Amino acid sequence: MKVTAEKNEKVANMIFATIYPLYLNRLEKNGRTKEELNQVIKWFTGFDEATLNALIDEKVTFGTFFQKAKIHPNAHLIRGVVCGYRIEEIEDEFELYKQCRQMEKLIDELAKGRKMEKILRKDG
Repeated sequence: MKVTAEKNEKVANMIFATIYPLYLNRLEKNGRTKEELNQVIKWFTGFDEATLNALIDEKVTFGTFFQKAKIHPNAHLIRGVVCGYRIEEIEDEFELYKQCRQMEKLIDELAKGRKMEKILRKDG
């Protein structure tokens, strides 16, 4: 599937605080915890728990969320398909959309029971 400017804009304007509970609910149904979700988000964005909670309380958009993030240098190692999109084929002009899908891929792997060491990519 191809990302469009409209799709990118739609994701940019979504409120992170409305999506976070959906991530958490999915993970808890699969025996994972809020701490594990936050650990994955921290690895990907650099946000500690206090910052993450503040962003949720402020009801920031995904656009603001990813603007404030310090994306992990190994994020380029996140590959595969999520929501019908092959992450490595998302064009650079849609960086925000790509970052959102990368984070969702990490959460998806967590939900599927993948080991944390594998989720938190390392070079090599």
